[in-house]
Amino acid sequence: MSAGDGLDRRRSPLSLARRLLPGRRGPSQFARAADGSMNLVEHLLELRSRLFKATIAVTVGLVVGYFVADPVFALLERPYCKVNNLPSGECQFTWLAPTDPFLQKLKIALWVGLIIAAPFWLYQVWAFVAPGLHRRERRWAYGFGGLAVPLFVAGAVLAYFVVDRGLHFLLEAGLTEGATQLEATRYVSFITLLILVFGLSFQFPVLLLLLNFSGMVSARKLLSSWRVVVFVCFAFAAIFTPDPGPFGMVLLASCLSLLYFAAVGVAFLHDRRKARHEEFADLPDDQISGLDEDLEPVTAGEPVEPAGTVDAPTPLDRRYDDIT
Repeated sequence: MSAGDGLDRRRSPLSLARRLLPGRRGPSQFARAADGSMNLVEHLLELRSRLFKATIAVTVGLVVGYFVADPVFALLERPYCKVNNLPSGECQFTWLAPTDPFLQKLKIALWVGLIIAAPFWLYQVWAFVAPGLHRRERRWAYGFGGLAVPLFVAGAVLAYFVVDRGLHFLLEAGLTEGATQLEATRYVSFITLLILVFGLSFQFPVLLLLLNFSGMVSARKLLSSWRVVVFVCFAFAAIFTPDPGPFGMVLLASCLSLLYFAAVGVAFLHDRRKARHEEFADLPDDQISGLDEDLEPVTAGEPVEPAGTVDAPTPLDRRYDDIT
């Protein structure tokens, strides 16, 4: 066989198909990281690759966010414009440095870019961390992650609504009279910080469920401290709500208290389900089961009479004559 025949065989469609089959490639990178077959250098190379991909995603999101920074800034300044009875986009801000408008636009673009690219860079982080978790822990991460995202969005929306109501009091109750002109960077930092604080505070039930599902705190223990938790919720709302009136504080504290009781309800369901599956899990192997030991005595049955004699059957050749 010549070298050309071997080269043609290697280039045949069958050999190429075998090379492209998923089963012929060996274990995947996720499987190798999960079973511990990757060494330290390979882990570092994977981390570098994940960080590089996440950086590219954030950069693309930054470029997109730069073009939508003006509408986002108009949305953030709407509560301030409402206080001055001006339409959105016509509010007057103070800029302390010539570079502040451009830097502020870059900051807003970075925030928007992080939000737009969040599914991709969060996936890169998860793909690097997930091989070190058990299958049960991965299911928990999926459930808690799916719950944390809408809760954060709900907290951010509530923060914007509270700022819309509370900013009027902060500007009207001060020493200034008439129209107020704020410094733009500090105003945007105030709103973004409040949105971040409200969004993180709405992760409180996720933390409680995580403690309960891991077995650190039972549902009864969580419910026994409900007075302390409600007091902490109102104290937190009183500190971080810009409106010192009762509206914003009661709204935030009520939402946090409602989320707390909802988390306790889910914890009770989980504890009940866990108790059904682990009813005999704590028993030692040599312990007898709880069977009823009051057994009825076994008595002798009635005697059986012997069977009578049975005539032997007539052979087949004697039952019939030649005619029949």
